[in-house]
Amino acid sequence: MHSLSRHLRVLVTALFPLCMLTASLWAAPVRPQIRVTGYVIHADLDPATHHLAATAAVTFTALEDVTSPIFELNNGLQITKVTDAGGKALQSERLTSNSTVRFSLDAPIPKGTSTTYNFEYSGTLTGSDTSPVSGIKMASIDDPISILLYPGAWFPMTGLYTDRFTAEMHISVPSGERVVGSGSGISAPKSLPGNRTEYTFNWAKPGFPGTIIAGKFLDPGSFPNTNNIHVYVTEKHKDAAADFASTATREFLYMSGTFGQPESPILNVVELPDDAVSATWAPEIAAIGGARIAARNAQRLLSNTIAHQWWGGEVSPATLNDAWITNGMSRYAELMYLEDSAGKAAFQSAITDVSAGALAYDTVPLTSLGRLDPYSPQFQSMTLEKGAMVFHMLRWEMGDDVFQKFLRAVLSQYTDKPIRSSDLEAVAEAQSNLQLTPFFSQWIDGTGAPNFGDKYTVFRLGSNKGFRTVGAITQDLDLFRMPVELRIETDGKTEIRRIVVSGNQSQYSIETFGRPRRITIDPDNWLLKSTPDLAVRVAVLRGQQQVAQGDLSAALVEYQKALNANKNSSLASYRIGEIFMMQRNYQSAANSFRDALRGDGDPKWIEVWSHIELGRIFDITGQRDRAVNEYRLAVQTNDNTQGAINEARALMQKPYKRPAQD
Repeated sequence: MHSLSRHLRVLVTALFPLCMLTASLWAAPVRPQIRVTGYVIHADLDPATHHLAATAAVTFTALEDVTSPIFELNNGLQITKVTDAGGKALQSERLTSNSTVRFSLDAPIPKGTSTTYNFEYSGTLTGSDTSPVSGIKMASIDDPISILLYPGAWFPMTGLYTDRFTAEMHISVPSGERVVGSGSGISAPKSLPGNRTEYTFNWAKPGFPGTIIAGKFLDPGSFPNTNNIHVYVTEKHKDAAADFASTATREFLYMSGTFGQPESPILNVVELPDDAVSATWAPEIAAIGGARIAARNAQRLLSNTIAHQWWGGEVSPATLNDAWITNGMSRYAELMYLEDSAGKAAFQSAITDVSAGALAYDTVPLTSLGRLDPYSPQFQSMTLEKGAMVFHMLRWEMGDDVFQKFLRAVLSQYTDKPIRSSDLEAVAEAQSNLQLTPFFSQWIDGTGAPNFGDKYTVFRLGSNKGFRTVGAITQDLDLFRMPVELRIETDGKTEIRRIVVSGNQSQYSIETFGRPRRITIDPDNWLLKSTPDLAVRVAVLRGQQQVAQGDLSAALVEYQKALNANKNSSLASYRIGEIFMMQRNYQSAANSFRDALRGDGDPKWIEVWSHIELGRIFDITGQRDRAVNEYRLAVQTNDNTQGAINEARALMQKPYKRPAQD
């Protein structure tokens, strides 16, 4: 069970491209002492031995008088020598508890002074055991793919995703491997003795060019109409390369048209090992797990990752308290592309899911999230999902045209600069001519979301003049103030009205020619609000997070809350069935999957996967005929969500076998 829970945790955290800070970084003083501004790195990678040998010239500036500068460095790496700018050897202390290296100096570095330390270090990097974040593989020298991700701290660093820096990197690998990094090559790949090749990258603007991915990648070649999009995959996934290049090109062009041209017109889409994070980004790089590339089901994950070229790459958070800006906008950019490519219905469905994520842990204001573990479910839920909903609601307040002007203005004014929440508010007000202090006060400085109700009476007007509806929108938050859309469906046509909601009750009077048959508050889900349907989704989401952390008992409690809110919830029953499967309680699992099939059928994929899970149970219990029947029913749904039909057909040919237990 331990490995399963760890695997699930990796899946949950990796769904969000790496744009967050690791917890260990913040074991250092809350107030940063130094700011790194530049690197010159020479690194030698040996996949056969999983070994990295490197030197790094690290240029930094003291933000105060510093006597004990601290850098983070992956625990798999050992320092052999460090010298200062004058060549004097320095003594350091390795703190593996938080992946840091601390120096004690004879004399302080005066505030404002810039200097350079020269590091020599090496070590074995494989798996996730030495990672700054437990259970997540970020730095590993392997065959066929080596990953040295910026959050993996494979070079001495501080201020992850807050300290912008330049970088010149010289990377040596076995001949026959290709290396992907940020920045134009200073020269063509250079042959070295011992059948090795050196790749050189230079990123001259302050940014986050700290990711290197090397491997036995095929020639990226060129695909029709893909411009400067290059796809690096191994032989295993070569058949998916053209399709992925085409998808990346469409997404890149959409975002370029929406946000303006990025700092670089080049985008390298790179395969990651399946046991690493499922996605990460760096300047000119969007890296995706190989299994997702092959399955061709990573459109949204890819668009989110590409969005970081603007939101995270061009503009970066000043502090962890401001991470909701870049994380939230990368998520919302993903949804904007979904709306453009798949239509309003797909967009609305995604907004519902994001709203559930935003409400799941809404107990700490966005501007106070710096106190949390950045890989905690709460931090992720709030910065990504609630952050996205803040931008969604700003769009509603401003209108589409002004909202796009606002986004472009943010990027224009803060390119290569850190941004704070107060900066974003100032740009929003300047572009919209709206007074938005109340908006930001309630959504980023506060917590909670309104629960709306509607009380109304319909009166017939004389002389066939129609009807007057007199009512009041009620809410449970008396400080909430925001425009809310009302949809009035009448015998004749649908009418739309915009009502400013303020306080516990907001009165309205609306005249229509046809008799009102139904009135809906916020029908297009522009606002983050509590609803009975979302209560189910929120409980299920919390349960999934508990499963990801290995706490199945806590997950069952959350799923039961969902069933209490909606006894017919197919999703809650299905998730309960999953837990019973993990516990090998097959009868209870079968009962839950049957409940899922008898429930409300939301979401639609529940049907096909419930049949598959029932089939697996029958295979495990030696009832092959019943198993095949369930797989046949799965195929008959014609629902291939997450490759369901392919899975069912494969299981019809070869019985499912119970996996080995830890």
